[in-house]
This record gives sequence, C-alpha cells and structure tokens, in this order.
Amino acid sequence: MHIKTLVFPLALVLAVAGCASAGTTGMLSPDAPRALPAQGPVSVAWADPATFTEFKASGNRQASAEGEWLTQLAQYMRKQAAKSLPAGDRLELTIVDIQRAGRYEPWHGLDRQNVRMIRDIYPPRMTVKYRETDANGSVVAEGERKLTDPAFLVNAAPFNDTDPLRYEKRMVDSWLRHGFNRTAER
Repeated sequence: MHIKTLVFPLALVLAVAGCASAGTTGMLSPDAPRALPAQGPVSVAWADPATFTEFKASGNRQASAEGEWLTQLAQYMRKQAAKSLPAGDRLELTIVDIQRAGRYEPWHGLDRQNVRMIRDIYPPRMTVKYRETDANGSVVAEGERKLTDPAFLVNAAPFNDTDPLRYEKRMVDSWLRHGFNRTAER
C-alpha cells in the first residue's frame, strides 16, 4: 500500500523532469541552424525564429514550430531567386520576420486548437533583407522589403493545391517577379 502511494508522485516527477530536460526542439532550439548550407549564388538565412510574428501571434506556438516549413520556404526562395539572378551576381537574403497565412484559433475548442484557420484577415507577411552584388563584388542593390499578399484568397490556386506554403511561395514569387527585377535596371 505504501509503495502505491509513492508510484504516482514518482512518475509525475520523472515526467516533469523529462519535459524539462527535453528543452526546446526544432527550429526554436538555440542550436538550430539559422541559414541554409552554402550552395550556388543565393544564400538564405533567417533571424531567430522565436522572434517571428508567426510564433508570437499564431495562437499555437508549438504547432507553428513543428515541421520544416521555414527551411522549405528558404529553399524555395533560393531556387526562385537564382532563376532571376544575372550570371555572376550573388544574392544574400535574410528573413527578418514572417507570419504565415492563417492563424490558430484555440478558442474554438480542443478539436481545433491545432488547425490553422485560413481567413482573409490573416494574410501572409514577411520582412526580407537583401543584398545583391555583381561579379566584381560591387553592391547592385540592397534593402529591406515588407512583403504581404492581402488578396491571397482571391488569387488562390486551384482547389487541388495542397502545399501548406502555397500562399507564402506565391508572395515570394510576386516579389521576385515585380519588386526585385534587377535586369531591367542595368
């Protein structure tokens, strides 16, 4: 009888200790990478994700931190930017802040606390610093852009598009196509 009364408190202490020792994992971990490995003419880095609006205002910090969405978005940015970059030029991109399209609305109940609600009042937003240099190392362009797509649902892709980053990718494509066309200025 005495052993039974000690089992529950001991199990509780071990569970709490396990959670405490596990620490932060994934992209919020202090030792998580903050850039893509060097490859090609475009480099992509990001600020500490814990400072991103995505985590501070999402309604579900843990669900926002799950997966590899930040790395996937950075890889997409590198790939798309490389297509429009003149030969010999290099581009450094830094994601300063991001708020993905949609939000978690935990007040709808336990069954929906991990569901990202896509509504027109939650457009994707991103702040990106960039620096482009030519083959000689001279700065061609640099600055910071605040990207958003307030009409992201109006311009939505067909219903069979299941990419969870489709709104953010379309916003990046629009910026690279219209707001970052360096070849027209040369």
